[in-house]
Amino acid sequence: MYKIRMGIPEMLELWTNLENKIKERTANKNEQKLFKLLISCFSKLSNDPRYPGLCTHDIEALTKRYGQKVWESYLENHKPGAGRIFWVYGPDQSDITIIGLEPHPNDKKDAYQKITLSAKGESKIKSEEVQTTKKK
Repeated sequence: MYKIRMGIPEMLELWTNLENKIKERTANKNEQKLFKLLISCFSKLSNDPRYPGLCTHDIEALTKRYGQKVWESYLENHKPGAGRIFWVYGPDQSDITIIGLEPHPNDKKDAYQKITLSAKGESKIKSEEVQTTKKK
């Protein structure tokens, strides 16, 4: 089972804001729907990144740009502008980091150039090693 992490800063900010609005009951209908879709997607992704309903596949254009294999999974399908998440494995072995959330690109030419990707973040193992070293 994988731990789902949010890329920094964009995805972490989006998720934190969305989660706070849900807790405070100030989320509008679109935000509530997005939250439900993300929760469902993250649950499936953490258990099986190849879950058939996610239609997970790698995106070569983003892989070249990011310097690591970037995967796309569906939040929903058969709807105009259906949501997609973009993710990578890591930084730690049991992590999946969500680095982007976008509607499905409509135009084929250079469609993935417009997508904003978050940074993966630091390994928990490395940060724990650094803290341990500083305490000595």
